[in-house]
Amino acid sequence: MTNEESEQEIRIQKVIANAGIASRRAAEKLISAGLVEVNGKRASLGQRMLVGVDELKVEGQRVRLNAAKKSVVYALYKPKNCITTLNDPQGRPTVKDFFPETKQSLFPVGRLDYDAEGLLLVTNDGEFAQQIIHPKYKLWKTYFVKIKGLISPPELEKLKKGPRFGGRLHLPVKVKIIHSIHDKTWLEVSLQEGKNQQIKKMFRKLGYFVLKIKRYSIDCITLDNLEPGMYRMLSSQEISNLLNASAKNIQK
Repeated sequence: MTNEESEQEIRIQKVIANAGIASRRAAEKLISAGLVEVNGKRASLGQRMLVGVDELKVEGQRVRLNAAKKSVVYALYKPKNCITTLNDPQGRPTVKDFFPETKQSLFPVGRLDYDAEGLLLVTNDGEFAQQIIHPKYKLWKTYFVKIKGLISPPELEKLKKGPRFGGRLHLPVKVKIIHSIHDKTWLEVSLQEGKNQQIKKMFRKLGYFVLKIKRYSIDCITLDNLEPGMYRMLSSQEISNLLNASAKNIQK
């Protein structure tokens, strides 16, 4: 928190994000679930607090807002059959399992489906996460996708103009065929939205079943030589490049 921020009322979800507990979106879910308290009272969405004056608790734990923290971002190759959360009631593997040695409060930036694999950013910086996952920043995310069936170029044009599912028209998609083998097609698909299960839904709308999804890149950050379960720390330059790209998108 800056001195200026500490002297004014700040939305609670932003305070939680700045403290490195969760992204703003995840913080809103915590508030809605009744897991956030300010001065001993249940917080509400949109509520503000005085940093340095009011007491904030998340899931019963007091948040120390003045503790200095170093922002870090990791690129993780999330394997298949892994949950993009920190805890799972069913006991399935989560992204937290790949960072057993760290004492930092890390959380995933966005999500990948349980059966999808590939690049996932993990951080302790809520403000960074917000600028990467919010739809208004429109960062391109590229996936390798395998579908059952031989899709035709005219059908791909429908996606390029903007897939329609869920009762509305979505942002245009970049898509091209990599190769087809027997009754299966590999494609490269790039999205700016990334709605829940968007790739599965837009191909299902065309009559195709998605067999595999692997996210290869988020703007300038790629998997490189990472293997499933491996991660690397992003350099300050890579983080800066990502934030600059998102800032340029919102100015367009």
